[in-house]
Parts: sequence; structure tokens; C-alpha cells
Amino acid sequence: MTTEAHTEATEATAPTGVILTDVAAVKVKALIEQEGRDDLRLRIAVQPGGCSGLRYQLFFDERSLDGDVVNDFGGVEVVVDRMSAPYLAGATIDFADRIDAQGFTIDNPNAQNSCACGDSFH
Repeated sequence: MTTEAHTEATEATAPTGVILTDVAAVKVKALIEQEGRDDLRLRIAVQPGGCSGLRYQLFFDERSLDGDVVNDFGGVEVVVDRMSAPYLAGATIDFADRIDAQGFTIDNPNAQNSCACGDSFH
């Protein structure tokens, strides 16, 4: 009984942060190691614009800003500034390495529309 109630509560809770898939976490970790630094984190920010209503920025950052939301995925820290956090709640970051797609992808349930012109970052 306790397990069932816990499962229902988990399903009812809306995601509050960014989700980094295991594949993306491994790729981010490898890229940070290539940089030879242990103080970098993956920062994600949104700006209005783009065909889905949002444009994404993904970059490595050593800064800590007031109000940052930090999530850890297997030793990889993902940082979102407080202004971008509401737009990224529940967004999933993945890494694709296929002929038809290569780079980081963002599946964001908060985006107003969808289209085929996604931004990627290598």
C-alpha cells in the first residue's frame, strides 16, 4: 500500500527542473574532461524568439549566479538561471549521434509550437 501511494504521488508531481538523459550526461562529462577543468557546469538559458517561441543557449560555465537552480546528473551539474527555470521545467536534454541528427536536443513541453528548426550545440 505504501509503495502504491508513493508512486501515485510521484506521477502527480510536475517536473520542476531540467532532465538530462544518461546519454547526454556521459557526453557532457566527456566534453568537460576534454577541457581539462573540473569547475565547469552545463548552463542552459532561454531567450524569447525562435520558431517555437524560445531559443536555447547551452554552454559550459564556471560562474554561480544568484538564484541559479542546480541539478546533478551522475556528477554532471546542470545550471539554469532563475529567469529561465520556469521555461525549462520538465524539459529533457538528450544527445543524438545519428546520420540525421547530431548534437544536443531539447524536448521542452513548455514550448508554444514545434518546428523542424531546432538549435543544436556540439
